[in-house]
Amino acid sequence: MIDDAAAQPTYDADAWLERVYHAGDAAALAATYDNWAATYDSDMLSIGYANTAVAAALVARHVRDLDAPILEAGVGTGALGEILSIIGYRRLAGIDMSDGMLARARARNVYGDLRKRVLGAPLDFADASFAAIVSFGVFTPGHAPASAFDELVRIARPGGRLIFTVSTAAWKDHGFEGKLRSLEAQRRIGMVETSGEYRPMPLSVAEATFTTRAYVYKVR
Repeated sequence: MIDDAAAQPTYDADAWLERVYHAGDAAALAATYDNWAATYDSDMLSIGYANTAVAAALVARHVRDLDAPILEAGVGTGALGEILSIIGYRRLAGIDMSDGMLARARARNVYGDLRKRVLGAPLDFADASFAAIVSFGVFTPGHAPASAFDELVRIARPGGRLIFTVSTAAWKDHGFEGKLRSLEAQRRIGMVETSGEYRPMPLSVAEATFTTRAYVYKVR
């Protein structure tokens, strides 16, 4: 049982977001998420966080087999996994850089495999392990790099789906557009669907104008 009352320090959602975006390096970012884990879900609900709903809808649309192995890359507190479990998905795995977030995800009892891993580094999964890889709110400035897609493509099955967001701010300036187009040119992935641009945190004071898009690619 996690003692929320003992979790310190506490900030509001916008203050936490400010700390996250200015963490500086992977170790500082992981530590910030460790400290935020206890109130993360309620804080994100307070600013109208939309990514979880969009992710669940796209998984349901593109992954019809409820026994398909799905990896959530950047699992956070596991809120998405709990929703996927409720609607019938049975083989869920997750990775995250934060021990605090992984503890929250583990407490939901819906993941068969949870590991502390960093996107952009080698991942200890076999080739073609997953029918779908889902990553929402992760490919954004100061978080996971565009180079992480090489490993995600490697561990996805041929015919599998990559379902993810890239923030508008990161798409061109942080190399995501170039990386994904390169993988398409190599015929390693193919575009299936792109969402409209939307605001994932519409009730945030500081981030209300921040926008993102969701993408679905098929692995070749």
